[in-house]
Amino acid sequence: MAGRSPSVAASKGTGTESIRRLPSFTWLPPCHRAMTAPRQGCPATRRTPHQPTTRQTTPPSAHRTSPHRTPVTLASVTLRIATVQAEARPGDIASNALRAAHFVIRAHAARADLVVFPETFLTGYDTDVFAGPLPRIDDPEPFAPIQRSVDRTGTAAIVNTALDHGGQRSLTDVLVIPNRPVIAAYAKQHLYAPERALFSPGTRGFTFTLKGVRIALSVCYDANFPEHAAAAAAAGAEVYVNSGAYFPGGDQRRDLHYAARALDNGIYVVFSGLVGAPHDFIGGSAVFDPLGTCIARVDEREGLVVVDIDPHAIASVRRRQTMWSDRRSDLGPYTHVGDILSRT
Repeated sequence: MAGRSPSVAASKGTGTESIRRLPSFTWLPPCHRAMTAPRQGCPATRRTPHQPTTRQTTPPSAHRTSPHRTPVTLASVTLRIATVQAEARPGDIASNALRAAHFVIRAHAARADLVVFPETFLTGYDTDVFAGPLPRIDDPEPFAPIQRSVDRTGTAAIVNTALDHGGQRSLTDVLVIPNRPVIAAYAKQHLYAPERALFSPGTRGFTFTLKGVRIALSVCYDANFPEHAAAAAAAGAEVYVNSGAYFPGGDQRRDLHYAARALDNGIYVVFSGLVGAPHDFIGGSAVFDPLGTCIARVDEREGLVVVDIDPHAIASVRRRQTMWSDRRSDLGPYTHVGDILSRT
């Protein structure tokens, strides 16, 4: 932010704020187009261990030549997600929307069902912009280029933006769905210190289902708090999506937090990071599997990577790593005996 010292800027996402109880999650029923056959040959720069595999019970030649044989293909039903790493021009909503629309088309070319964008990608992350006119959810015009690409391709999008609700403002994940009005889905609940003078925190979590997979939303600093992802997992989430903007010096904490949220809860974590202006944001867009392993990352300054989410992999991990089922909700009170060296 303007006028922020490097020491303050580098501390974004440290997770040192006090922890508060989170409200229950709101669940949005299935919102996407009809389920299609699983897609093969993930074009991601790095193959993941959970990509779909198929097994034909008879060879293709037998399917063509024998009238008594019925071709059968067995496949894991998967959800393909693309995560974007890119720079937003602060205050240039029209340009940012066009860039987002282009990324939707690229994600569709990679056969993604859903594409995730960084924090404030529509408006840019800038305090002067935040204090000025902002998009409103009841005005579809700022989202129109993205909506057209989503309608054309059938690939849904999560676009984070600073949003004006009339009496208050929030940092909001907007869900852009094919042939439906945009949804102000989730408002960031853990506001970083400089954001608190400008925005109101969200009051609820949010999940939705796509191709049978339940997805929870979060924004940047939310992921620093273990109970936020735990609340999402308790609400049934299998994927925890986070849109963020990390300042220089935050890369080690960033990767640690997302890996930990995945391992703690036996879920996938999909992170989309902003790069560039006005604070030299460092990106880091990546996907972590339910064991907390980074299975895909955007290596270029700008780009996207796609991964296949396999619910069976989540179930398999949770059978072997039982931390989620073993955790206790009530640990009882703490007993303190004072300074043990001063006791007689």
